[in-house]
Amino acid sequence: MKRLLICTILTIHTFALTAQESSPIVIGFYNVENLFHPSDDSLKNDDAFTPTGLYHWTYGKYTRKINHIGKVLLALNGWEPPDIMGLAEVECAAVLKKLCRDSPLKEYGYRYVHHDSPDARGVDVALLYRADRITILRGRAVPVVFPFDTACRNRDLLYVVARLPNGDSIHIVVNHWTSRYGGYAPTIPKRNHYARVVRALADSILACEPTANILITGDFNDYPTDESITEVLRAGDWEKDDRSQHTLFDLMFRFLKMQNIGSHKHEDFWGCLDQIIVSPALLDDSGTYIIGQQAHIFMADFMVEPDDKYGGYRVYRTYSGPRYIGGYADHLPVYVKLKIEN
Repeated sequence: MKRLLICTILTIHTFALTAQESSPIVIGFYNVENLFHPSDDSLKNDDAFTPTGLYHWTYGKYTRKINHIGKVLLALNGWEPPDIMGLAEVECAAVLKKLCRDSPLKEYGYRYVHHDSPDARGVDVALLYRADRITILRGRAVPVVFPFDTACRNRDLLYVVARLPNGDSIHIVVNHWTSRYGGYAPTIPKRNHYARVVRALADSILACEPTANILITGDFNDYPTDESITEVLRAGDWEKDDRSQHTLFDLMFRFLKMQNIGSHKHEDFWGCLDQIIVSPALLDDSGTYIIGQQAHIFMADFMVEPDDKYGGYRVYRTYSGPRYIGGYADHLPVYVKLKIEN
């Protein structure tokens, strides 16, 4: 049975009310690369991430990983951590609890929304939020079942409705679509089906509330120009496309014009597998809106290392194959800043 958990960790952290109202709301996403608890869960295929498994995943490595993630989030917004952060590749509620309580984030009153999904490896999506600034109104798992492969155990989507400090609500969908492992072409139908589920969810929200604030984020394992995004999800480019023809816009298109910039590097190619896609209401320069109509990729010096094989730099990840490197993750976080007006 799926369990939806809204954590009730309470940490005292005070802000002046005026500061809460005037400072931007930062919402982002981070694929944290295999954040497993070292204990063996008999119901999941997690044996590799145990002390005696392939990756020799010890409590020391686990604690280092937790502190690394906390350090990244604390630095992402200039040492004032994000208000809402979607995460991918988290195994269970225990790792989120430790991240909130025992990392550099512990002073900021984070709570989380998480559910156990059917993924065979046990990796899920989750949502962190700062309870002093954000109120969760409701949240649920959205199952994804492939009609062409009903036995496949897929990661659920996470759908959360949150209230912002000015009273506006925002609909957030956190994604982690099927990877390209096993080949790009054979896995296209699976990512396309994920896109259909997300599109149907967005349409249902907009049918009830045409001016809804919708933010869809995650690791899509596809790029902004791929079929799943442009044709199935039908996410347009805010700067170039006819705005009357789209109800969703992908804010990562602008990075296509930039060299050696992306949220993920494959061999010598930097691209945006991690994306932020929004409804027009968040791009209107009034009420609650994304500052500059732009998404950002966060990359600090400590999160990358020289790439001796392909040149330039690469993400400083936790593992390279089975070899422990001790870095942060194999993706970089993406985020937006929201201006909120009363």
